[in-house]
Amino acid sequence: MFPLKKYSIRNYDFSLVTFVIILSAIGVYLVRIAQEGLFLKQIMGLVLGLFIVAVVSLIDYHFISQFYIILYFINLILLVAVKLIGVEHNSSRRWLDLKVFEFQPSELTKIILIIFMAKLLVIFKDRMKKFYVLVLLGVLIAIPTFLILTQTNLSTSLVILFIFAIMIFAGGLSLKIILPILITVIPLVIGTLWGIQNNYDIFFLTNYQQNRIEAFMNPGADKSSSTLYQQENSVEVIGSGKLTGKLFSEGKDAIQSDTYVPISESDFIFSVAGESLGFIGGCVIIVLLSIIIFKCLIIASHAPDRLGRLIAIGISAMFVFQMFVNIGVATKILPNTGIPLPFVSYGLSSMMSSMIAIGIIININLQRKYRRG
Repeated sequence: MFPLKKYSIRNYDFSLVTFVIILSAIGVYLVRIAQEGLFLKQIMGLVLGLFIVAVVSLIDYHFISQFYIILYFINLILLVAVKLIGVEHNSSRRWLDLKVFEFQPSELTKIILIIFMAKLLVIFKDRMKKFYVLVLLGVLIAIPTFLILTQTNLSTSLVILFIFAIMIFAGGLSLKIILPILITVIPLVIGTLWGIQNNYDIFFLTNYQQNRIEAFMNPGADKSSSTLYQQENSVEVIGSGKLTGKLFSEGKDAIQSDTYVPISESDFIFSVAGESLGFIGGCVIIVLLSIIIFKCLIIASHAPDRLGRLIAIGISAMFVFQMFVNIGVATKILPNTGIPLPFVSYGLSSMMSSMIAIGIIININLQRKYRRG
């Protein structure tokens, strides 16, 4: 099978690309407000990202999926390389120095594991009621997830687990297996939270991660800068934007999120949006992201086969979780954990993974007429 096929231009979802461009353009402007020195880099990332969308959208996703095992092991090699020679920022080692830019393999991991999971769920289509299938899938996903968790990168680990849960559910996992899992997992989560509150060491969480969760559950117990400082200031600057934001009423000089909220260009980009564009601007970003996710789900429902449907569902789950957690952290609804807002936050790796995802989604839509049953 050749990677390129003849497609009908009528099936090319230009509206999806348009929404992505509009949202990314807003993100570029917000990054400029947060840190003007990163403006050109974000512009270059957007241009490169659109080029990636154009290329990936024309490559048959069946062709890419043929290399699911190779992609899986390449991903493991990159994650191990991060442990050995990775670059450390803010007590986290997540990046590889490629001289031109710093690459974060965990961002690419999400796309690779979606393809990997979708392919396995197609292979095991008729054996989804077997418990050993769930165990096998769980182990294969747990290995890269553990490597990411030890970076330390709890947020991306949670994204992967969420994608895994949604995809196996969409893949037809038996309720006879789901119910025992819920009966096991729910008490485990409750026990973990209880242990954190009572100062027990949780072996799969670092002290830094435990402190963040504890500070969220007991806001009055810890006001240190490592836990609530970012979120408290984020909520304040979002509130100061009121309905229409400071950008148009008071000017750029009145915006303080870049000073009072650390990492405002990335994990807390929504605080910049809230202060500069107000409630209306924040709603526009949420609506644009929701439209993109909705279109991904629509494409999943019209996918030419099970593989395309599962990949589209996995990508939709990735965008949903990242949007919910990023905005939830910025508004202090969730514990503080760093995660980029798709197409809006600064970061070349995040932008590239999101654009690759959009390219694959468009290719799935392009093949609507090539139905395979």
